[in-house]
Amino acid sequence: MMIIAAIFVNNIVLAQFLGICPFLGVSKKTETAAGMGMAVAFVMLLATVVTWLLYQYVLVPSNLTFLQTIVYILVIAILVQMVEIILKKVSPSLYGALGVFLPLITTNCTILGVAIDVINKEYNLLQASVYAVATALGFALAIVLFASIREQLEISEVPQGMKGTPIALITAGLLAMAFMGFSGIA
Repeated sequence: MMIIAAIFVNNIVLAQFLGICPFLGVSKKTETAAGMGMAVAFVMLLATVVTWLLYQYVLVPSNLTFLQTIVYILVIAILVQMVEIILKKVSPSLYGALGVFLPLITTNCTILGVAIDVINKEYNLLQASVYAVATALGFALAIVLFASIREQLEISEVPQGMKGTPIALITAGLLAMAFMGFSGIA
């Protein structure tokens, strides 16, 4: 049930409104959106596991839980740098397509939000990992769906005053409303 809720009902982008910057910025092409979804999923899972372990075995025993946000941001920044180096070597085309948005994963509030959320919900490590993967899948689903719609809008007749950002924001709102239909599931 947690998986369905994280992907559809409480979608990190469309219900919780976290990660709007990459959602709007990287969603012009489906391939780029899928790449961003995979990169976010990888970083989100790693960040959630590492931050959960740090919280449980370093911050809590040391009575330093007030440093949670700062520690999490540092961990996420280090992980994003690792992903950036790996993508540059493994897939230069995806690295180039993601452009400035790859380093922006560092400040992507979805990753920080999930890391903090698993602590607030008192999940164990397995539950935290499942939640992170499901939330990342929800993020990827939302961004790929949005990119697909935006690609279709590029070849559609849209009034001049609505082209670009206005129609993208209206589309995002409609997509969020469509996902509200899942609220009765979980």
